[in-house]
Amino acid sequence: MCNLEEPIVATTHGDVRGSIDGATAVFKGIPYAAPPVGERRWRAPQPPEPRGQTRDATTFSAASWQNAEFCRELAGGDPGAFSEDCLYLNVWTPVEREEPLPVMVWLHGGGFTLGAGSLPPYDGRALARRGVVLVTLNYRLGHLGFFAHPALEGEDTAGPVYNFALLDQIAALRWVQENIAAFGGNCDNVTLFGESAGARSVLSLMASPQAKGLFHKAIIQSGYTLPDIPRRKALANGTALTRHLGLKNPTAADLRALPADTFWQLTSPYVIGPAPIAGDIVLPEPMLETFFAARQHPVPVMVGSNSDEASVLAYFGVNLEEQIRKLRRERRFGLGLIRLLYPGVRGDRELGRQVCRDMAFTTLGFVVMQAQSRRGVPCWRYWFDYVAEAERDTYAHGTWHGNEVPYVFDNLALADPVKDYATQADHAFAAQVADYWVRFAKEAGAQSQVLEGPVRWLACVRGRDRLLRIGRNKKAGWRLENRFMRARMALFKRVMRHHVTLD
Repeated sequence: MCNLEEPIVATTHGDVRGSIDGATAVFKGIPYAAPPVGERRWRAPQPPEPRGQTRDATTFSAASWQNAEFCRELAGGDPGAFSEDCLYLNVWTPVEREEPLPVMVWLHGGGFTLGAGSLPPYDGRALARRGVVLVTLNYRLGHLGFFAHPALEGEDTAGPVYNFALLDQIAALRWVQENIAAFGGNCDNVTLFGESAGARSVLSLMASPQAKGLFHKAIIQSGYTLPDIPRRKALANGTALTRHLGLKNPTAADLRALPADTFWQLTSPYVIGPAPIAGDIVLPEPMLETFFAARQHPVPVMVGSNSDEASVLAYFGVNLEEQIRKLRRERRFGLGLIRLLYPGVRGDRELGRQVCRDMAFTTLGFVVMQAQSRRGVPCWRYWFDYVAEAERDTYAHGTWHGNEVPYVFDNLALADPVKDYATQADHAFAAQVADYWVRFAKEAGAQSQVLEGPVRWLACVRGRDRLLRIGRNKKAGWRLENRFMRARMALFKRVMRHHVTLD
């Protein structure tokens, strides 16, 4: 139990001492695995070493190596110090509690190259006040997190391993199963949730045999449809990268001798590639193939995306207007049909903005919803279109990629830049969003398929395609709709299936 004056909690690897922040006990920088350095680089995470002394858990740990400027601009704030020794997590739990509470485990976004569990928008106080235990974590990023190379083949007796970041997340979930009861959490009610790359991670773990039974519900915020990298291509990419670094026939020792900061400084095309790899013990088949076949772990799901997800694509060099011109030149997938599906949309740029948004983000929610229906497991689907009152001229097309996160955490007062001008109405709306997320963690299940709130949010079940519009035309509002963008989604799902391959 947590001492209310000095919060010290016993874990399986030693005691940790946190701090009190109002009605919340906070524990920062708890190791959930041994440092993945030296001989442990590009290996499955190992348990942390037992500690004889109480660990001070009042400061955040270092984040995985990354570009700090890009993180501040794109991923939610300053990630602080960097280190290859980055496998730590943070816990927020109510000081006063009577029974084991639902647990929510957050996986941060950032394209698998940016971010940390310590960023201000992820502060867990507001969710903990609602009666959950909130866990955030760091995991290996970039080529430290996803890497394949012939010199590393055969090192793990269980089989090939390339998805080290996903194994980190699995290790953190195992830590939760073993330790969260000491922090007041219920290890039999764990909701795994994440945004962008964090959402892709949730999807991957729903498809991974290694994660079976480690979580019981899932929330997928702005997951994207970029396919997993086939094993053969990943090995070729790894070989090309090491040749670029001057290593023609490296040994495993040569690779592990490279400085940890080598990889985030790479430029295109060598920076491209950190993404889940299909064909190892973590992801034996591509994640999308698992969902197309409805073989995902059968847990209740909430899934959705934002109204202006295309806002992020420019950072990856995607020219929205050129995508429509390319379709016109190649005469693929029926540009005329696409125009019919977007009545009133004028100009290639705006059409490209909406088509790229729906192909890259919106359709994935439709695919997940159908897979859940086939498995007979409920799915709550949403579309986020709220924009803070002072931002509605700036965000003319709707909610940008990632801008829903401070609403989910009810942390508008902590998130740049909205903290400087959020109104009372904005804060009230954020509180309603966070209430829905917590209700899902507390109540969602096969026998409880309605989330109460401003509207009764009904789950999608077999034969019922429902979606909750969160915000409408950028303003406060809630509405449950049937068959949302159904024709578009059906077309783009066929396009998506066309591109899924297995090595």
